[in-house]
Parts: sequence; structure tokens; C-alpha cells
Amino acid sequence: MCRDKGLVKRCIRCRKLPSWPCLDGYHSKVMAGGNERSMKALKEVWKRAENSLCADCGKPDPDWASSTLGVFICLSCSGIHRNIPSISKVKSLKMDYWADAQVQFLAKHGNAVTKAIYEAHIPIYYYQPTYNDCQVLREQWIQAKYERKEFTEPGKQLPYSDGVKEGILWKRGRDNGQFLPRKFFLSEREGCLKYFTKQDAKEPKISVKIDVINATFQPEKIGNPNGLQITYLKDNKTRNIFVYHESGKDAFAKGEVFVGSGENGYSVQKGLPSGTQGNFSWHYGITIVTPDREYLFTCETETDQLDWIRAFTSVINQAMTPQEYAIEAYFKFKS
Repeated sequence: MCRDKGLVKRCIRCRKLPSWPCLDGYHSKVMAGGNERSMKALKEVWKRAENSLCADCGKPDPDWASSTLGVFICLSCSGIHRNIPSISKVKSLKMDYWADAQVQFLAKHGNAVTKAIYEAHIPIYYYQPTYNDCQVLREQWIQAKYERKEFTEPGKQLPYSDGVKEGILWKRGRDNGQFLPRKFFLSEREGCLKYFTKQDAKEPKISVKIDVINATFQPEKIGNPNGLQITYLKDNKTRNIFVYHESGKDAFAKGEVFVGSGENGYSVQKGLPSGTQGNFSWHYGITIVTPDREYLFTCETETDQLDWIRAFTSVINQAMTPQEYAIEAYFKFKS
């Protein structure tokens, strides 16, 4: 609203109400003097090298900031900050008005100073997510820093640092696809993950060594922001456990290909062999070459194709372990 009642009255008398551009122009003139100084000072702070990356995920060129924490952040992380309004007030560096006091606060703090406070004592094992990671990881990271202040004091006892984690997860049944609550138990001392079909059960349904487990957040694949896929080897076969998800997934892979090292005759090639026939809905091919045969895959986009080739190449460039030689022998025997 325009605060000059006289201006509004004059416009009414002329039977012409001011349009929004007229009001905005009037308002900008009133604030121009102070805001120009603030914006100039803000740009000086903004272009400091320490503020060139998002303070929370490392994404380049952040264009938002927290006026209460003093950090420069990206648009995605600013949305997470909005969920903790009692701690962080976020504003656009390009579109919002910044008062002199707020700019001075940013200048005094900035990413380097604030990170030195809130990230002073991060445990060596704590994974710090980047902008390529899923939402739930970045949410927990930001909440751990600013809301729970988990890393501000040395030797602070954290809930996940006592070596034991126990709780209930909804797990999909392997055969019937029904989701049921299951008790999961993770132990550092025993080095294993267990789950029990009943809370009072004495023996676990499954006990898996941590060193053969791969756990990944799969919010899009699973259809739940907290969905987790736990993968491990059982009898030389890949087993999947899906928890906190809505759509059914197979507990066992539809098919598997063992990928060994280059020195053992494994390689990856871009594209499909000449003359390959088939009704392919995706056109970016990958050929996995093994000592016994070739396996053909297609990707939806060229970016996916290149990402998969890099992933396969990183595996092929590694020397095989004794355990992997045993798995390779199992696959050859099975085929």
C-alpha cells in the first residue's frame, strides 16, 4: 500500500486510481536512498570468496541468506531454513529489502564465521551432504547444525554416537508385499544389523554384517521422503530390504551381472554392438563385456549413460578381492 493518503485522495478526485506500477515507483523513491547504500554494502559482502558457495550444501552462487544466522545459502536450502523460523529468517539477496543492520550482521558473520561456530566439532564419521544429495539428508544436516546444535561443543554426546541404534521400521514382506512394523537393531560392537519379526523375539529374523551392507536413501524410487533401501549379499546373491515406502519392490534382483576388474577381462563400452536388433524405448546404449558374454543396457538420457559408464569404469579399474573372486566363481557356476 502507498502510505501517502494525499496522493490517493488526489487520484480519487481525478477519478483515476494509481496503478500498481505507480505505487511501486512511489514506494521505491521513498526507500531509494537508504536501500541503495544497503544494497551496495550487501553486494560487497556477497562477493567475498567465503560466501561464493552455499553454507549448507556447497552449491555455487547462492542467492539467499539468513539474516539471523549470517550465512549465504541456495534456494533449495533456504526452503529447509523456512521450516525452522524461530532460528533462521531467510531473504532473497536479489528481490528482498535489506536493512542496514541486517547487512552489517551479514558482514560481521558470513559463511566462514558461522561455520566455525556451528561446524566446529563434526564427528569424523558424519557425512556432510552436498546439493546432489536427497532432501532428507540435507534437512537432517541443517537441523543438526542450527536447531539441535550438535557440533558446537567438543565431546558432546550425540544420540547416534553410542554405538547402538534400535527402533521400529515398516518393512515390506518379501513374498506378499505387505508392510509390517519390524524391530531393527544396529550395533557397532557386534558390527551387524538385525531385524526381528516381533518386538519380544529373542532371535533375529536376519543378522547382517555391517561391512557387506550398502544403505541408500531412495525417496523418488520408493515414493517416501524417508524411504531407505538396504542392500547386502546373502549366499552370493544380492538381497534388498525396503523400509518406509509405499510401492512394492522386489526383495531379490530380477537379474545380476558380476563386474570384475579390467585385468580379468571385464570392460565397459559406450553404445551397443553394430547390428543389434530390438525394440528399445531408450537409445543410449552401454555394453558390459565379461569373459563369457556381453550384456546390453540402455539409458533414458546421454547424461545417465555417461554416469553409468563412469560408475562401471571405477569398478573395473579396481583390483578384485578374494571375496569377489569367490562371487565370480559362483556366478560362473550358476550360469
